[in-house]
Amino acid sequence: MKNISVINEINPLKKVLLHRPGRELLNLTPDSLEELLFDDIPYLKVAQDEHDYFAKVLRENGVEVVYLEDLMYETLNNNSGLTKKFIYQWLEEGDIKTKRWRDKLYEYLTNNYQGKDLILKTIEGITLKEMGDDIKKYSLQDRIAPLDDLIVKPMPNLYFQRDPFACVGSGVVLNRMLYLTRRRETIYGEYIFKYHPNYKDVKHYYNRNNHANIEGGDIINLSKNVLAIGISQRTSPDAIELISRNLFNDEDCLIDTVLAIKIPSTRAFMHLDTVFTRVDYDKYTIHPAIMKRLEVYEIKKASRKDANIDDLDIKLLDMDLDKILAKYTNVDAVNLIYCGGDDMIAAAREQWNDGSNTLCIKPGTIICYERNEITNNLLEKNGLNVIRIPSAELSRGRGGPRCMSMPLVREEKDG
Repeated sequence: MKNISVINEINPLKKVLLHRPGRELLNLTPDSLEELLFDDIPYLKVAQDEHDYFAKVLRENGVEVVYLEDLMYETLNNNSGLTKKFIYQWLEEGDIKTKRWRDKLYEYLTNNYQGKDLILKTIEGITLKEMGDDIKKYSLQDRIAPLDDLIVKPMPNLYFQRDPFACVGSGVVLNRMLYLTRRRETIYGEYIFKYHPNYKDVKHYYNRNNHANIEGGDIINLSKNVLAIGISQRTSPDAIELISRNLFNDEDCLIDTVLAIKIPSTRAFMHLDTVFTRVDYDKYTIHPAIMKRLEVYEIKKASRKDANIDDLDIKLLDMDLDKILAKYTNVDAVNLIYCGGDDMIAAAREQWNDGSNTLCIKPGTIICYERNEITNNLLEKNGLNVIRIPSAELSRGRGGPRCMSMPLVREEKDG
């Protein structure tokens, strides 16, 4: 079995990457919510119980579940001397610019945390008071700062594993995320895809150090030949052009078409997969509020010298979305199932709670948050097998089952 193989969103899921929410959620405060991109503070114990249930459902359906923290531990454990390099890079990206502080924090981490606990601590963050009573000697700033100040901030969004990178075919897109607080999350993917024995030879179609921002929630594998990418609050047109070139210029890559789908740039619609996901060969969930606000552009490698943008041919598709999806996935027709049905109040409420953000584990079988009753019932009426999972706390982070999971391997039959 290939270590990375994802050609669409619906083939039977064989292996998936998760991160179980941890103590990083305990470092959320009302004053830090906006900076850390949360609307509320989840109750950690319940969030972990809900996430464990999600993982249990996946395993019960034949999916191998692996965790980011385990892959990162294996990466460091199998490469002598890499831990020091990682910690110092993590400190630099955590805005620790003073060498004295970096050295002190490196000493603190390596003296107190080993193995997977070290990885989890880097996700959790570090407060001033953890460093001991004499830490206030180090600078004027340390003398005046409250002991509960975070020296290195947590990464509470990391349980949304869809966003830091994306699997496309047998390669990966290692993303440059829009906000600084999330940009640090991709450091784990950088090390795994550079040093882990199972993943170090995987092709990169994007680099986290590129200038343009893109996030995994905007990347949807429609088929082995067609990739959809949202132009959204979090993903820029520049990034889509660069990825398109990288895909088209790789002789081993089967992608020959990128569909750039422009959605409204708001927090409610932060990624394409918050308003649109594929649930079967010919069925999709979609938030009805975006239907008249979409623009879809076809991007192909230019076959002539007068291409409209360097080496790319880009054109606006003058077709309804259902016709576009049918054409590019080679089906006669598609059924767009509205989140919330025809009730726009229910649609807005259930989309906010990720009613459109489903995880398909095989054609016609999807995992959904149980709280979105109207949408789930409508999906069942349209022939879908809906597996409901609890989400009272997980949904406070504004992400659903698709957001929380990064498929690494699906069966390869195209559909």
